[in-house]
Amino acid sequence: MMRQFPEQFIFGAATAAYQAEGAVNEGGRGPCYWDEFLHRPESRFNGDVASDFYHQYPVDLKLSSEYGVNGIRISIAWSRVIPDGKGEVSEEGLAFYDRLIDECIANGVEPFVTLHHFDTPLPLFKDGDWLNRDNIDHFVRFAEVCFDRFGDRVKKWVSINEPWSVVAGQYIIGHFPPNIKYDVAKAIQAMHHMMVAHARVVETYKAKALDGEVGIIHILESKYPITNSSEDMEAARIEDTLANAFMLDACFKGGYSEATLRTINQLMGVQDQTLEIELGDIELLQRASRLNDFLGVNYYASHFIAHHEGESGIHHNGTGEKGTSVFGLKGIGKRVANPAVPTTDWDWPIYPQGLTDMLKRIDREYPTYNKVYVTENGMGYKDDFVDGEIDDTPRIDYIAQHLDAILDAIEAGVDVKGYFLWSLMDVLSWTNGFNKRYGLFYVDFETQKRYPKKSARWMREVASRRQLPRPEEVK
Repeated sequence: MMRQFPEQFIFGAATAAYQAEGAVNEGGRGPCYWDEFLHRPESRFNGDVASDFYHQYPVDLKLSSEYGVNGIRISIAWSRVIPDGKGEVSEEGLAFYDRLIDECIANGVEPFVTLHHFDTPLPLFKDGDWLNRDNIDHFVRFAEVCFDRFGDRVKKWVSINEPWSVVAGQYIIGHFPPNIKYDVAKAIQAMHHMMVAHARVVETYKAKALDGEVGIIHILESKYPITNSSEDMEAARIEDTLANAFMLDACFKGGYSEATLRTINQLMGVQDQTLEIELGDIELLQRASRLNDFLGVNYYASHFIAHHEGESGIHHNGTGEKGTSVFGLKGIGKRVANPAVPTTDWDWPIYPQGLTDMLKRIDREYPTYNKVYVTENGMGYKDDFVDGEIDDTPRIDYIAQHLDAILDAIEAGVDVKGYFLWSLMDVLSWTNGFNKRYGLFYVDFETQKRYPKKSARWMREVASRRQLPRPEEVK
């Protein structure tokens, strides 16, 4: 007997404003930090047009409906609604999202709306972004504008997408603006401010007594020691605390556990810094931890960690040249290849067991999570477009393995309510441009024409049957 997904399970797909919308100079939109960064002379790509979702969304939502996608993650570009991030509100920007949300609903595709998906308005970015506590106030105001305008129709709200990815990109890996490397202390401080911002957004939403739900999305990668040595186990524990436990504690334990705080203070101390927690922060986190309606889990890969004595060294594989990634942090550890685990062309380990393990851990260690959506999962692939067809069987295999991992977690008692493939259509990749494709629908970026891939037909069968067909069963 093949296992089935629950009756009301969401089979969705995800997008993000900057990666999809384009139209950066239309509708009164102000710039976010990517607009400036990706217009440097050396930039190979930018988001000026991207997938042209700003104009093409009726096409994309019709395709969603035709292919069984009944949930879509969209994000509201902060600078499209408040062009400078803190001043006047743009009626033109709000009207665009009115049209988009209405079109989602008309097509039977429920919108899950994210308020911050890697796109702080440029003036606020230049003023310190999440390192500046003033950003919290500006963000809460933006959230309130959105709740007031769209809260009658949007029933699922996400405060922030992947805080860890934001700060890792900005201050550790250095491939997001402001391109600072190895500054773990800045990353930690910015994460704390994002946790405070999330908590305030949750309280703001709940105070409005709207008929909907609010949560947050974390990217959660399981961290495994590459050997059973005490040194490797300690390295994996430290990276896990930094990337996972610190923020999960803030959201679902109402503060930071003693063990978490001890490790965080140790990491801050390496750079002669201390974590600044203002009076009232912990009480706020405690109140909000009882109000989260769901946790979104983004999962692409897990990592195998070894003890690392040397200096920090990171090379981000942004081109798909397999085997070029390096990630080692002084005082933490080094990510290493596990010969038993395959990887993508971008060196991401394909390890669905890590998703099951993470979902079961959340259920065990953070029982106030309420319910989980797997809000992103997918495989970057160099799709070959041959005679109008895209046979992306490796992507189907990847998705099937991870959907199977979710079924394992559901059987173990984890309350998983939905799965969102990254991405609905091919979109701009922050650091890879357009050669790394994730979509169910192939985008010809010259013409903006959409073509369903083999994976789209397969996912339609999954949604229809609520179970996993074999790839050969799908024409």
